[in-house]
Amino acid sequence: MDEPSAGANSGKVSLDLAFWHRLVVVVFLTVAGLVLAANVLAPLSVALLLFVLLTAIIDRIRKIDINGRQVPGWLAHVLGIALVLLGLLGILSILSNQAGDVSDALPRYEQRFADITSRIVALVGDTNYAAAQSALNDLNIAEFASGLLASAGTFLSAFFLVLLYIPFMMLERAPMRAKIELASPDKKFNADLRRVLASISQSLQRYMGIKTSVSVLTGVGSYAVMRPVGLDFAETWAVLAFALNFIPTLGSIMAVALPALVALVQFDTFTPFLIIVAGCGLVQFVVGNILEPSLTGRSLNLSPLMVVLSLTFWTAIWGITGAWLSVPITVCALIVMSHIPATQSLAILMSGDGKLMRSTSEDADNLPGKPPRPTKETPETVQEE
Repeated sequence: MDEPSAGANSGKVSLDLAFWHRLVVVVFLTVAGLVLAANVLAPLSVALLLFVLLTAIIDRIRKIDINGRQVPGWLAHVLGIALVLLGLLGILSILSNQAGDVSDALPRYEQRFADITSRIVALVGDTNYAAAQSALNDLNIAEFASGLLASAGTFLSAFFLVLLYIPFMMLERAPMRAKIELASPDKKFNADLRRVLASISQSLQRYMGIKTSVSVLTGVGSYAVMRPVGLDFAETWAVLAFALNFIPTLGSIMAVALPALVALVQFDTFTPFLIIVAGCGLVQFVVGNILEPSLTGRSLNLSPLMVVLSLTFWTAIWGITGAWLSVPITVCALIVMSHIPATQSLAILMSGDGKLMRSTSEDADNLPGKPPRPTKETPETVQEE
């Protein structure tokens, strides 16, 4: 009597082992593909994230109520695109205007850095001083900075590729819902797919909207600290603080450490250095530990350990671009795995509190390409696309 039960259990274990074996193979092939196709996939992923930000801005503008009427769709698109373009052009203008000044200041900074290091090392004795001086001579700061500028040039070329992707994504936004329904004739699968996509869209839109807003506050607050002190290239460091705020944990540390080191090299006293460390550190603490958590709530619901692991993994795969994209990609993976029975246990381990967020059928109606539902105060008129 017990033999069929034992056979059934053995078959179940065999199926589980086969599933995990296939999963390991798929993960290995996926990682290899991500590394080999990094030059194509990384700009495409950045374009998708900027597209999500753009759609979030457009949808927010369309919900604005003016004398009982919502903003027309075409006007919301124009205003949203104009707002994003103005922000990007402002960032590029600051970086391009100060790039030459940074290059000219590098020899002066290198000499100043050598003098400071020599004074510090001289305190530890002649033998250690000679060894440190030899190591300092081997350290070519100008060459290192030139490498960074070359990397920045590569980034700008990839950035223009990103800008090329976004208009085509905007053109695909409206017909995407109809395509999804045609691509999956099974009604149940279609409903599940729409719920997953709606959950991903809502989570990413909320993340990008909040993260962009608090990053702007971080950049403005850091600039308000650095500018009165007289720090060189304060605008560039403010833009850098804005960009680094998208990188979990390490981004905030780098946004404070880099301008602080420049202040240490630029000024003869430690007072500006201490002001920048204290002021920028306070800005990062208030925004990152008080303001942002109160706005984000549990919409992401990621384990802190999972955030650090994803940051390490995606940085190893795609470099600084992977660090910038680590949280959004992990959020997408968490949502997808939470809707697959075989991977729900992994999703629970990846989540912050073990509770998986579920999208409803009403949320599935908010897929990209469908206008927001009219509110109770607004009559159900035909909305312009």
